[in-house]
Amino acid sequence: MIELKDVTKEYTKGIHALNHINLKIEKGEFVFVVGDSGSGKSTLIRLIMKELDPTSGTIMVNGKNLGRLKHRQIPMYRRGLGVVFQDFRLLKDRNIYDNIAFALRVTEKPTRLIKIKVPAALSLVGLAQKYKSYPQELSGGEQQRVAIARAIVNEPSILLADEPTGNLDPTNSWEIMKLLEEANERGTTVVVVTHNQDIVNQMRKRVVHMKKGNIVSDEKGAGYIHED
Repeated sequence: MIELKDVTKEYTKGIHALNHINLKIEKGEFVFVVGDSGSGKSTLIRLIMKELDPTSGTIMVNGKNLGRLKHRQIPMYRRGLGVVFQDFRLLKDRNIYDNIAFALRVTEKPTRLIKIKVPAALSLVGLAQKYKSYPQELSGGEQQRVAIARAIVNEPSILLADEPTGNLDPTNSWEIMKLLEEANERGTTVVVVTHNQDIVNQMRKRVVHMKKGNIVSDEKGAGYIHED
């Protein structure tokens, strides 16, 4: 599903954000990526999204070699990904229904399908009654649920979440993680970058721990590893 082979990313010559890493994530896995700021976690996500290109190495996603994708092929590639960010990234001038519908319209889905899929996605995240609300009328937890609905409405094979609970209180954080776990149970491969130690420790998923651009451990059922 996702494979990085000997991948290095340098932002400045000689300074490695990622240093010859190898990582394989199978279809249907749920993986936490943890580590201190500057460890390379967000760089890893941006490489998978094809927002960045590696300095060297090969990245394969869904059987595609990202290094061989032409620029015009990148939007189509990204349609197979759902992405959730810490800061929600909702369109403030559109209501919740239109925020989610936008993700379908850019993929040229017909209106009749949009009218089915948007309410279904809102129901999955428990916000069916708020489809006319605007982002600023919702709590942070509700906005993140909208972001998840937008990410899953196209039924992506991979869901990437970069610090999805970073701006949320513990109760809302657990609600968001439950939604990500439910998406995983429906067959979506989920990769979550997080600093939330309690969530990592209690959910007991696979944990990839990064430090200074290297993967220092990769274990299933592991907890959060504190830095020395």
